[in-house]
Amino acid sequence: MFEDRSASELDKLMTGSSEFKQLYQRHQDLDRRVMNAELGISPVNDLELTRMKREKLHAKDRLVRMADTLLH
Repeated sequence: MFEDRSASELDKLMTGSSEFKQLYQRHQDLDRRVMNAELGISPVNDLELTRMKREKLHAKDRLVRMADTLLH
């Protein structure tokens, strides 16, 4: 995520908004948990996996909107 942003832009977002930083960290945590579930490292039921994926997608959408607003 945010491959199109420079490291300085991402740093600006992280230091400039505690909400962005917290949501970014939550997205990263969900990303790891989903990956571990899909690889069978941390098995979860299908309902929980779907919930995590949905939450991760909502977090990403919110982060993109926040980045567009904060950087412009």
